Amino acid sequence: MPDVSEDRRVIEAAYADRSLRPGAASAVERTIAALDRGELRVAEKVDGEWVVNDWVKEAILLYFRMAKLETTEVGPFEYHDKIPTKTHLAAAGIRVVPPGTVRYGAYCEPGVVIMPGYVNIGARVGAGTMVDTWATVGSCAQIGKDVHLSGGVGIGGVLEPPSARPVIIEDGAFIGSRSIVVEGVIVEQGAVLGAHTVISASIPIIDVTGPEPREVRGRVPANAVVVPGARPRTFPAGTYYLQTPLIIGWRNENTDRKTSLNEALRVFGVEV
Repeated sequence: MPDVSEDRRVIEAAYADRSLRPGAASAVERTIAALDRGELRVAEKVDGEWVVNDWVKEAILLYFRMAKLETTEVGPFEYHDKIPTKTHLAAAGIRVVPPGTVRYGAYCEPGVVIMPGYVNIGARVGAGTMVDTWATVGSCAQIGKDVHLSGGVGIGGVLEPPSARPVIIEDGAFIGSRSIVVEGVIVEQGAVLGAHTVISASIPIIDVTGPEPREVRGRVPANAVVVPGARPRTFPAGTYYLQTPLIIGWRNENTDRKTSLNEALRVFGVEV
């Protein structure tokens, strides 16, 4: 990793003081280029805990403010935006199927496949992961290795405040079709979300695999199998059901990932 201490100092000062922003352009551009090459990342695991690099998000926000709108033509397509699309895909070892898009400042490790989906600036996608058709990876989201984001999945993005944790999907997770994960939720290693599951920091996830229900918030435990559920809540106008994801089982950590996934989907009847 490059020595970024001086660029960090300049970026943090410019983010706090608008008058310093013109002098921070080079530092911002170097930081975004390092993100694009995978030398920096918005969030990383340190001693088992995810840590947000606030100043990198500050660089992205400054980049938006400094960049100018430009028109880009790609074959029959035309774009008018401040940030270009990622280039040199073959050299990076990633596959992007038209009209899939990876924005400059996002990093995809070799072996990533992007169907007609979208990966936003600041995001990182690990080797062997597939971003399926119309799936979106929001700004700064961190997607691990060997993850499958099924068709229409929405992984939320976050830029402000810079200290806010992005959505994190750890290695080997499977996110079913049309599922949504937002508000800095962590989907831990090997977890499975069935189709149409919505996970946010404020929605309780209820583990129903034991004799008593147990609530989890803000994270999906490793190897959990989660499906959409509902529970009653009483309002002045009556009792209605609110969406509540349910943990209905666990993948077997001792078996091959693919075999374990197929077993989980079959045994628990999870729609994908």
